[in-house]
Amino acid sequence: MKLGLGLYRHMLVRENFQFARQAGATHIVAHLVDYFKGGSQNPTDNQPTGTEGGWGLAGDPEKLWTLEELIGLRQAVEAEGLKLEALENLDPAHWHDILLDGPKRSLQLENVKTMIRRMGQAAIPILGYNFSIAGVCGRTHAPYARGRAMSVGMEGPFDTPMRKGMVWNMVYDSAAPPGAVPPTSASVLWSRLERFLEQVLPVAEEAGVRLALHPDDPPMPAMRDQARLVYQPHLYQRVLDFNPSPANTLEFCLGSLAEMTLGDIYQAVETYSRQGKLAYVHCRNVTGKVPVYRETFIDDGDIDIPRVLRILKKNGFDGVIIPDHTPQMSCAAPWHAGMAFALGYLSAALQVIQQESAGQG
Repeated sequence: MKLGLGLYRHMLVRENFQFARQAGATHIVAHLVDYFKGGSQNPTDNQPTGTEGGWGLAGDPEKLWTLEELIGLRQAVEAEGLKLEALENLDPAHWHDILLDGPKRSLQLENVKTMIRRMGQAAIPILGYNFSIAGVCGRTHAPYARGRAMSVGMEGPFDTPMRKGMVWNMVYDSAAPPGAVPPTSASVLWSRLERFLEQVLPVAEEAGVRLALHPDDPPMPAMRDQARLVYQPHLYQRVLDFNPSPANTLEFCLGSLAEMTLGDIYQAVETYSRQGKLAYVHCRNVTGKVPVYRETFIDDGDIDIPRVLRILKKNGFDGVIIPDHTPQMSCAAPWHAGMAFALGYLSAALQVIQQESAGQG
């Protein structure tokens, strides 16, 4: 297994690449979506929570990821001794009508294919995505973690209907007419995902890019009148069973899986890692389950992280694990301190597990 760090768009700078390497990471997972564009939240927190109005404004629908941009990012990462492992999430501006089955669906589908081909040309091997209409919403931000560290959680269901012009908790059309987005059923949303995979997976295979689906976050069966897909661990299997393509993989989020109301987190890790379908792993810890949970420090939640890592090791997972996000620590650099703690913990755990494996051999 390899240790990585996830960075939002505003954090994709040399200093943070150096920080990642100094903290023991070897890989980067990059977000090119600007979640804070036009929003009121402080991007230094590096943790949008998702209020009724969403995170902020989506990007420019005409501005696709260019090959030059992708190569430039990869080279900047490599210049600091790291590898660019994945891009995480598509901008709602580029695929809102794929999620909503709107009039621009065909155009946006071709645009997504174009960006996947460019990823392949730029030698970026994984695209993480979250096929969700409401997106990551309903989370709260408070001193939930040990020592009153600021973290995110959920205080109960978030059922406020989503206004028109929004998808994936961002505004893609600020001039949309009044009213709410009509409810979408689970069967309809599953059908949309299947159509998406049928058309995009062959392109991803040819480009040498794996698509990696994130489970619903928070994992509720519905939010804002919109059905969710993977809100219980067994529903991930339905995604894999759609298509046996090697490009059809999972962005495996331990926190989201642990927040689910059914199943066992260790059995889920066993089931999906044994199939060899994990592209990369979000390794964070939580207490509680939806609709009330708290994100904790990596060593202080319901998940036995070393147990998870041992299962991954046993089943031959050799991909990247990243802290995803973590509580903010009380100091001049809250995000950096929180991430340094998580990376140090994971680095030490990986070393112990490697030593255990060598001793058994």
